[in-house]
Amino acid sequence: MEFVDYYKVLGVNKGANEKEIKKAYRKLARKYHPDLNPDNKDAEKKFKEINEANEVLSHPENRKKYDKYGKDWMHGEEYEKARQQQSSQRQYQGQQGGAQQGFSEGDFSDFFESMFGGARGSSRQSSAQFKGQDFNADLELNLKDVYESHKQVLTVNGSKIRLTIPAGIENGQVIRIKGKGAKGVSGGPNGDLLIRFSILNNTSFKRDKENLYATVSLDLYTALLGGEITVDTFDGKVKLKIAPETANDTKVKLKGKGFPIYKKEGKFGDLIVTYQIEIPTKLSDKEKDLFKELQKLR
Repeated sequence: MEFVDYYKVLGVNKGANEKEIKKAYRKLARKYHPDLNPDNKDAEKKFKEINEANEVLSHPENRKKYDKYGKDWMHGEEYEKARQQQSSQRQYQGQQGGAQQGFSEGDFSDFFESMFGGARGSSRQSSAQFKGQDFNADLELNLKDVYESHKQVLTVNGSKIRLTIPAGIENGQVIRIKGKGAKGVSGGPNGDLLIRFSILNNTSFKRDKENLYATVSLDLYTALLGGEITVDTFDGKVKLKIAPETANDTKVKLKGKGFPIYKKEGKFGDLIVTYQIEIPTKLSDKEKDLFKELQKLR
């Protein structure tokens, strides 16, 4: 495998922090995005390299492995385990028949190539199978986007992946898509794709799992005398009857008018409405006189 300097791909130095890497990635991703460069193979290739570089450098564990093992970072841990096992086997053989114990640096290099591919390993391929590296991706959606299940196409490392996003998915939730990570080694299974969701709430509702919360203004007269008002729910409007002498901060639960419950088709949480009574302002002289009369009556 040819070594790719991911720091060079993103145009950052080796000591760059997470914020600098993220900023460099976003700038280059916008520049080389396929939608802005249709039928441009060079831009498509560059976009793929940028995503690969970000996949490694934006995740601390991947970056640590890359800095330590270079082009073989995805299989570094497996190499270390195999190296220790082989070393133990050589020591045992040495104790039994006087064979040379341990590895030289050249032995390690040859052994690594034989396990994970390369020119020197072509004549003695290992049969060891290893699962491919998992990929990590972040997906940003609005709250309205996850009110209903829908299909979406993602581009991860240059490959298009079609997936169904279930209604009710939560902010910070991670879902795993089997087999959509890096290819396995020596016939081993592919890695998985882990998608972390960032749900932006740009609505007037507050969400707590499957329940929604809303504050509704109620004029003083309706609060005192009762009546009917129309309030917004997440998917429409409903009429509510207001009982006479409704107090400020009174809460009303609207069953089934909340958010979809994840992986429970047709099931919804509740909408809790809090009444906030508005005190009238800029009273006319006549209104002031009427309130004074009421005050005397009380």
